[in-house]
Amino acid sequence: MKRHSKASTYTARSCSKALAVILCAVCFCSAALAQGGELRFCLRSEPKTFDPLKVDDDASGAIRYLTGGVLIRENRQTQQLEPELALSWKVSKDGRQISFRLRSGIFFSDGTPFSAEDVAYTIQQLMDPALHSPTGDTFRSGIGSVETKVISATQVSIRFPAPVAGLDRLFDQVAILSEHSLKKEMAVLGPFMVADYKAGSSIILRRNPYYWKTDAQGRKLPYLDSIHLDIQPNRDVELLRFKRGEIDLINSLDSEYFDKLSATSPQVVHDAGPSLDSEQLWFNQAAKSPIPGYKKNWFRSTAFRRAISEAINRDDLSRVVYHGHAQPAFGPVSPANKFWFDNNLKPQTYDPETALNTLQNDGFRIENGTLKDKDGNSVVFSIITNAGNKARERMAVLIQDDLQKIGIHVNVVTLDFPSLIERMTQTFDYEAILLGLTNVDLDPNGEMNVWLSSSENHQWNPSQKVPETTWEAEMDRLMRAQASASDPNKRKEAFDRVQEIVAEQQPFIFLINKNALSAVSTSIHGAAPVILSPQTYWNAEWLTVAGK
Repeated sequence: MKRHSKASTYTARSCSKALAVILCAVCFCSAALAQGGELRFCLRSEPKTFDPLKVDDDASGAIRYLTGGVLIRENRQTQQLEPELALSWKVSKDGRQISFRLRSGIFFSDGTPFSAEDVAYTIQQLMDPALHSPTGDTFRSGIGSVETKVISATQVSIRFPAPVAGLDRLFDQVAILSEHSLKKEMAVLGPFMVADYKAGSSIILRRNPYYWKTDAQGRKLPYLDSIHLDIQPNRDVELLRFKRGEIDLINSLDSEYFDKLSATSPQVVHDAGPSLDSEQLWFNQAAKSPIPGYKKNWFRSTAFRRAISEAINRDDLSRVVYHGHAQPAFGPVSPANKFWFDNNLKPQTYDPETALNTLQNDGFRIENGTLKDKDGNSVVFSIITNAGNKARERMAVLIQDDLQKIGIHVNVVTLDFPSLIERMTQTFDYEAILLGLTNVDLDPNGEMNVWLSSSENHQWNPSQKVPETTWEAEMDRLMRAQASASDPNKRKEAFDRVQEIVAEQQPFIFLINKNALSAVSTSIHGAAPVILSPQTYWNAEWLTVAGK
């Protein structure tokens, strides 16, 4: 963590030597490889948006990463900040202001000049409450408006109403928009730009002809001509296409497929170790949901949620579903995130007897092997997850078996991803969902859009005008406190308490943290898989295809 007790400044000059070493380590001798070629891989769902300020799903996030130009980039391998569109930046002593000195002579993909006005415009759009930007939520540490000041074409300052801890790291997710381009969000500053989109089928990204980076020999980046992204939710099909050489990488590989590929082609698989990502189950607590009132009462009961958590055998999930390439989750933070993980947390033990006692103390009872509530309603609910994700489908079946042991009948329902997202975010027509949470940032500010009760991504009960429970109000307070504190130890103290509240209340029932598994064809040069997302193509502008 970076202390803000005094102003901190980062410059391109101070980072240049380290950057050169990194690029040599993760890339290759570029002189031996010509430019050109196409990288091919799959997105597992339709992107919800091409507007980088509205991204809240993996597919849209992938497009943003490959096309969006950012002021600062967190190197996915070293986890250190590096200058991008900003030559340097300075965070004020109070943590409320950040000032940037920008590169000059840079253009958007349509030829529109880039300047400080575009940065100011992007921030004002990002922080507009009417936009409901998940990325903007990560900056909301206090009530009030954000002030932007354009000092010159290459200098801009941004002041927030309250201190924002880890402020500079948050800009890794902010793709700069053009204030003046007629193409709006389709005019980009990243290495690639969207050239073609066939809904439900594919997206073609082409090299941005105005991209500003060059290699040591002065050749323009990216090396690739294009990236072909197929929209393919079925992971069996994805694996088959990889084996046939029709796609070049699988960014996140299921453990079963990892083992199969490892047995025949060990040179293409990569296990980067425990990831930051989690798989979790949650119940619908939204008052506006169309589910029966008595079920809402179950789902809003802390005792009910805790009992469900106690009745799930996480060791089996790790062993059976992930073949040992996962570990039971402690809570919202993976132990791989060494600083922010709360070491006081203990893993949830599998204890169906205690689970049943917890339910009985909450008014439930067993009748002829069936659990019933105090009004005699049988405890039956459905878990939905995304079709084609075999790991989640198998986890849902194992959970179904575990809960049957305490008299609960679970129906497992698989839906195509767009339908699932519609139910989760628009109609709220679901009872329980099994999905994963992808963390792209080590810092808890990256999770503001999950834990703040007012956020649309506060999935169990989103967009609350005021916190509906005392514990959610306390989490709001703690998340804002950690986001505005300058002392990293005070931030950790606050966020540790957030993790403990989640463990106590179980709004998300965290199941496992899976290892960062991936597959990359030997024809792709320069790949260096890591634990942070995106694991395999984080350095896409430096990748090449052999023989091209």
